Amino acid sequence: MKIDRIETFLVPPRWLFCRIETDSGIVGWGEPIVEGRAEVVRTAVETLAEYLLGADPLRIADHWQVMSKGGFYRGGPVLSSAVAGLDQALWDIAGKSAGLPVSSLLGGAVRDRVRVYSWVGGDSPHELEDAVAERLQLGFTAVKMNATDKMSPIATVAELNAVVGRAEHVRNLLGPERDFAIDFHGRVNVPNAIALVRALEAVRPMFVEEPLPPELNVALPRVIDSTSIPIALGERLFSRSEFLPVLQSGVAVVQPDLSHAGGISEVTRIVALSETFGALFAPHSPLGPISLAASLQVSFSTPSFLIQEQSVGIHYHDSTEFFDVVADPTPFDFIDGYATLSTEVGLGIKVDEAAVRAADRTGHSWRNPIWRGKDGAFIEW
Repeated sequence: MKIDRIETFLVPPRWLFCRIETDSGIVGWGEPIVEGRAEVVRTAVETLAEYLLGADPLRIADHWQVMSKGGFYRGGPVLSSAVAGLDQALWDIAGKSAGLPVSSLLGGAVRDRVRVYSWVGGDSPHELEDAVAERLQLGFTAVKMNATDKMSPIATVAELNAVVGRAEHVRNLLGPERDFAIDFHGRVNVPNAIALVRALEAVRPMFVEEPLPPELNVALPRVIDSTSIPIALGERLFSRSEFLPVLQSGVAVVQPDLSHAGGISEVTRIVALSETFGALFAPHSPLGPISLAASLQVSFSTPSFLIQEQSVGIHYHDSTEFFDVVADPTPFDFIDGYATLSTEVGLGIKVDEAAVRAADRTGHSWRNPIWRGKDGAFIEW
């Protein structure tokens, strides 16, 4: 079996899909994307495709090595995301060729259900109340909210109280038997992160996500040591070598993204490394259905799994809905807040190819917002 053709598709609202076709007719799908840089990743995929064309798709480990390390300069979000999507598609082909789900190729499922959570916003109490009520009605037992809007370099008492007030509001809505996580989104600096995690301890979030932007992870031990709240991060880390120092700092939950951190191949290695530090696995997945399908395959087969992010109904999906590009939404039927183990082969989903090609004709040029503070200076989004 040889790789005959590799295509990419810009799919609204902000996704990039890749399709690998073999001479035997088996097709694999992947989702290589850096949000806001889809066109750049598309070019990287096309460059890597030069190597893959004509190759045996089942030599996944060798292809990963060559794509990731075959150039003298390596790493970074664009390259690792391009590799990630192609790697997903190769695993999809391997599963379809073997007549097995990818989770079986990874050693088999260790659970029958995967707990999932849903995003609920967080910028206003009214927005939170409506969103949480909707998620509870759908059966979810866990949600995630943004912690902050724009903050001063040293947060005012009013800013701190606003964050705590929103978190208290969600805790009251959920009660003690359900969970919520709080995403700092790398928006705050070291003193604000320490002040916030201390102030939030009484509401007992499941974890605080990305308390610092990755370039400040040298200060991560100060944040971790200042609180009993589990600290989670990893959506902007792309390799085992980048995860090692944060694991050594004591991070409790790792969140590699299957579309950023080298795909299924590298994420399984990141998880194996994190297990030696006692860290739990909660894959980052605010993207499209192929990325989520790949995440679920790893989640079902990972003993240290905690909870799965998913983006059905997230605010980014303002044009193409999550299910518009899949032929069968059944794998994403979340019952009582859980995804159920499927026996479907490969990544476990059927992509609606006609819908994907139609979406690509529209395309997109999604960019993340640029935030500025009260003085006009750039601040983290």
